[in-house]
Amino acid sequence: MGNQLGDGFYEKIIMLLYGNIHSGHSYKVRSLLLLTKTAHRYQAIDLSLTRSERPAEFIAASQFGEVPVLLDDGRSLCQSNAILQYLAQKTKQFCGTNSEEWQNILEWLAWESNRIGFSVPNLRYCLLWDKQAPEVIAYLRQRAVHDLQVLDHTLAKRDFLNPSGASIADISCSAYLYWLHQAELAISDYPHVQSWLHRLSALPGWQHPNVAMASSMPYAQ
Repeated sequence: MGNQLGDGFYEKIIMLLYGNIHSGHSYKVRSLLLLTKTAHRYQAIDLSLTRSERPAEFIAASQFGEVPVLLDDGRSLCQSNAILQYLAQKTKQFCGTNSEEWQNILEWLAWESNRIGFSVPNLRYCLLWDKQAPEVIAYLRQRAVHDLQVLDHTLAKRDFLNPSGASIADISCSAYLYWLHQAELAISDYPHVQSWLHRLSALPGWQHPNVAMASSMPYAQ
């Protein structure tokens, strides 16, 4: 049962996720692990530390010095969307039902990395932690609004990004949107996105990022 740890629990855990409470990219992976009830341990990394000051075991595991990093049975995996693909294929969950849906997932993951996974988190970062020139903020806001409009238009015609139901495409594209107010954007302006987020949050095992990323408590099925 979730979070009830018995003797030998740590010896049985083969997955360790390094992440950060403010990182939506880390949240993608943590969320999929929770939704698939995959036993794992989560360890928060303090990103206010310089990369050289971070824990030695994290530095050794992280090819790019960033979160998230997933250790699975001696393998080190980096980049959130690549980790999502790995976990979806390993668990055979949230991966669509056929090759056509898998291709659709890959297209949305590629779109996310260059669009909403760029615009919204960078706008949020500039507003909360690293104030930039007005023209930079305006550029990021314009991109974020466009990306949200693309999602809203798509979700006006379907409940999830794949016909068969929720997939890692939804997990990836939604990751930062639960913090949309921190980017000074109103979710009510995108009603179909808002309804989609409600559907995702109703999935068994789902946790809000403020909850999922706050605790280093291991998760055991």
